[in-house]
Amino acid sequence: MVLLYFILPLWLLAGFCDWLCHRATDIAHTTGRKETLIHFLMFAEAGIPLIAALLLEINALIIAVMIVLFFIHEMTALWDVNIAIASRYVSPYEQHVHSFLEMLPLMAVLLVCILHWPQFLSLFGAGDVPADFTLRMREEPLPVFYMVSIFLGIILLELIPYAEEYLRGRRAKKG
Repeated sequence: MVLLYFILPLWLLAGFCDWLCHRATDIAHTTGRKETLIHFLMFAEAGIPLIAALLLEINALIIAVMIVLFFIHEMTALWDVNIAIASRYVSPYEQHVHSFLEMLPLMAVLLVCILHWPQFLSLFGAGDVPADFTLRMREEPLPVFYMVSIFLGIILLELIPYAEEYLRGRRAKKG
């Protein structure tokens, strides 16, 4: 419940706050599309394990994907911040938002590992349960209302704002 109704909504709000920070610093005329494309890359790095967790049975495969993509996401975030601070003002507020955007996925992965501890241990050959590397839909799907709400949140708070940011950067480059 904490994952679904606290961590994930807070993560979406933090992403939207980051977009607001970008608007405030006129990202279109500083780092422009390059930084926005990096953000889309980070969406994919976070989105793949998120969608997997929402739709599929959590097992060793899903946990491994989450862990690997978390570390890739962190490396991409470091690259993103290095580009940003070289070209535009990154306020203390934006830095704090970035802290949320880094820690919330870590908390999510940790909670998934705790909730599926035998499968996490099995990744290392430990525990009494063999590692399950199959892809299968959740036995108990999440409520339709929840899934619609989360995907609407993703579209409204992440995809549309960052697509708008990309278009602003494209227009600024042409202008």
